[in-house]
Order: sequence, then C-alpha cells, then structure tokens
Amino acid sequence: MVIRWQAGVVTAAGREWAGALELEVTAGGAAVRALAYPELTGRPEPGDRVLLNVTALEMGLGTGGYALVIAVPGRLPASRGGPAGPGGPGRLVKARYTPLQAAVAGAEEQGSPWHEALREADDLGGMPVVVADLHSALPAVLAGFFGERAGGAGPGARPGEAAASRAAYLMLDGGALPAWFSRTAAALREAGWLAGTVTTGQAFGGDVEAVTVHSGLLAARHALGARVVVATQGPGNLGTGTRWGFSGVACGEAVNAAAVLGGRPVASLRVSQADPRERHRGLSHHSLTAYGRVALARADVVVPDLPGEFGAAVAAAAAALGRRHRLVRVGVGGLREALAACPVPLSTMGRGLEEDPAYFLAAAAAGRHAARLAAG
Repeated sequence: MVIRWQAGVVTAAGREWAGALELEVTAGGAAVRALAYPELTGRPEPGDRVLLNVTALEMGLGTGGYALVIAVPGRLPASRGGPAGPGGPGRLVKARYTPLQAAVAGAEEQGSPWHEALREADDLGGMPVVVADLHSALPAVLAGFFGERAGGAGPGARPGEAAASRAAYLMLDGGALPAWFSRTAAALREAGWLAGTVTTGQAFGGDVEAVTVHSGLLAARHALGARVVVATQGPGNLGTGTRWGFSGVACGEAVNAAAVLGGRPVASLRVSQADPRERHRGLSHHSLTAYGRVALARADVVVPDLPGEFGAAVAAAAAALGRRHRLVRVGVGGLREALAACPVPLSTMGRGLEEDPAYFLAAAAAGRHAARLAAG
C-alpha cells in the first residue's frame, strides 16, 4: 500500500496561514498533528471526522511531519459549479490523475487576464533569475537582495514600496506541490518582500499558476511585474545520496530556461559548514552537478567571499564551474546583519544562522549580486 491511511476526529484548530490550517486530530487512539488545505478539502472543524494520509508522518520525514487531511466525509465542500474555464475554476489540472487533482486558472490559458500578454511573450528583458537548490534559501536570497537595494544597511523599509524591487518566487515542483505548505512564502508576502508566488509544473496554489518553468518566468515578469525572480523547489527536497537522484537537478534546468528567455541566470551555491553529510559539506555535490552538468547555458555563479580556510576551499571547489559559467566573487560584509533582519525564521535542515552561517551567507550573496544586476 503506497498510502498509509487513518481516520480521525478533529479535536482543535491550531495555527493558520495563507491556504493552510493546522489541526489536532485523534487517530488510532493517539493525538496527531494534521494539516488541511481548505481550498482542497473545505474547512475542518472540531468534531469533524477526517480521512488522513499519514505516510510522511509514519516515515518520520522532517518536513512532512504532519498527517495530511484528504477529506472531511461528513461535510464535503460545496462545488463551485459550472464548467472549467471563464467563470469556473480554470482549465489547468495539477497533481494530474491523482485522487486530489485540482483544476486551477492558469496564467496562460484563454480567459486569463494575462493570456494576451503571455501569448507571444518571449523575453525577460535581462531580468535576474536567482536559482537555488533548497527552499530555505528563499528568504536568505531576498535578504541579500533587499539589503543591497537599501544601500547595504539592511532591508529596514518595506521593499515592496519600490517598483524596481518587486521580487517574485517561482516554485518548482521538486518538493512540496501545494504552495500553501510554505509558511515562509506566506510570511514573506505578508512582509512585503514578495510580489507573489508562481507555481509551475505540478506545483499549485500560488498567486499565479503556470504550466512550465518557462511560462512561469514570463508570468512573473508580465503578471506580477517582477524585477527579480527567485526559483527554488518547494519545501521538502528529495535526495538519495547518488550523483543524479536528487530533485535539485532542476536548478540546472531553471538556469537554461532563464537564459533561453533572455533573463540573467544567477546560480546560488549550496554551501555548508555544519552538514554532517560529507557530500554536502563545503560546496555541495548538488551544486556541482546541477550547474556543472545540467545547466548548458551560461550563468553568473556567485562565489561568496567567505573567510579563512573554509572560504578558500569553497572557492577552489567552485573553480571547476568556471569552465562553463562566469564566476563572480561577492563579498559578504553586512550580509549577516541583513539576514538577522529577515522577517521569517532562517532554517535549513534544522540549522539556523548561528549553526550554519555559510549556507545563508552564500544565498544572500547571490541576492546581493542580483540586486546589482537589477540596478545596472
């Protein structure tokens, strides 16, 4: 059985953010933490019987530490009615041919307010596109971007006030599929650090839905008015400890997409001082494979100017990427302060800024470089 099912009863509602609701549920005689997406299931209330997918919970996956609500059988949500298309939910089906496939309104489809703009759109006009392996890099990249836009003094003002600082998040489908799962993206939008999220491929639930990474980048530019895009997978990447079996290979494909559309790809390196796994300590093999083998187009690979022997080792490992890409050394002075001012918690694999500063500094350096490109 590929899905581990349980039935339970909602005992209490917990935290809520854009598109998601935490619940306390009694299932199998035990209290479990559950997550519902009201757009898919309706809004569960205390006393409701719910059907749960407990696969990730029972496997002990870090990001997936929830039972996920599949349905509220006794109180199904009202149908929106009508055919898909204008006046209906849309004609793009995501999570296709799964029991929870959902029809969403795509930016590209006929009837969309952006259809005409996107029908022949083919150029990002040199817009910087920062590509990063992990979802946890998103706030760090933006901290570097807005810190640089603020003259290096940190993003004290609401960045969204300046049209030239409009940033969009392009969510790849290698991790979580519902954008609603990300408390980070919701909080960054609330803080004014994001103009919106574009969900691409099988990912869904963004402010704008798109079919591909290519059309998603164009939608970020033309629908959200973005001047910079950060492209990462959603929370919960997949890795197997093999050279090719990890979802971050999509970073190389995103570089190619940005380049073919006339954008300026900026590659953020995955760097760690504290990861217990040798393959991710220093410069991760994920970056070396995605940028060194998958990315065929030329990108600006940002090499953070980290201090000491560790910084020298990262720069030496990144040198191999110079055969295909432009290596850009970026100083990290002032970036720690910019990261500390971030409106959302910084965490990667359970480590924060104090435990693994190199990871966040490398992502922030990519954001700093993107800000300089946007200003130029």
